[in-house]
Amino acid sequence: MRLLILTDLDGTLLDHETYDFAPAQPMLARLAHAQVPVILASSKTAAEIAFWQERLELGAWPAIVENGAALHDGAQDDSAYRRIRAALAALRAPLRGFGAMSTAEIAAVTGLSPAQAALAQRRQHTEPGLWSGTDEELAHFCAALDAQGITVRRGGRFLTLGLGGSKAGWIPALRARFRPDVVIALGDAPNDAEMIAAADRGVIVRNDHGPGLPPMPGESHGRILRSTASGPAGWAEGLGRILADLGH
Repeated sequence: MRLLILTDLDGTLLDHETYDFAPAQPMLARLAHAQVPVILASSKTAAEIAFWQERLELGAWPAIVENGAALHDGAQDDSAYRRIRAALAALRAPLRGFGAMSTAEIAAVTGLSPAQAALAQRRQHTEPGLWSGTDEELAHFCAALDAQGITVRRGGRFLTLGLGGSKAGWIPALRARFRPDVVIALGDAPNDAEMIAAADRGVIVRNDHGPGLPPMPGESHGRILRSTASGPAGWAEGLGRILADLGH
């Protein structure tokens, strides 16, 4: 049975606070031995993803970056980002994007280390930023960007500007590329819900640090399950249960 795994990073394969992945290493080794593609699907940039692919020994596979804006396979193209930055500059809106921040500012507002903040600055597809205007101004801002084909998503403290795309949207292309019998998706947050729903099997990793995910269609008959542990321990637990179900 050919498998394909799509997984979120923060709070799923990586511990929410420490970024540790030790509890997942035996399962990662098992999947590597079976040559199962493990596709990282994250809001992180390609530069950030490359760092984690090296640490997790997943560099042989592509990755879904910037929350689904692109499928990264090594190519470098920041034309989408430059278009977004130009539109933002023309509107003169009260949004301070990463492109206008120093590395130290990004580290301060995200909690990332300076080295990781520098990788987060190396954007190709989307622009996160902090909004300081009114709700009425925000409505006009979103409408103006929508007219240019630029979407605005709210996630926690940040607004993120992009040209569309989602984690789930890449599943058909990955199915065509890898020809799996079963696609498994794992995540812990609302922006993972569509990806989990679109897969053949899904794991909702317990989230002790955010809203988590509400009940989803497919849970009642076991297509989607929830881990009892959080972070990488929950990731390994959920995958282990599905692999046992599949006899893999």
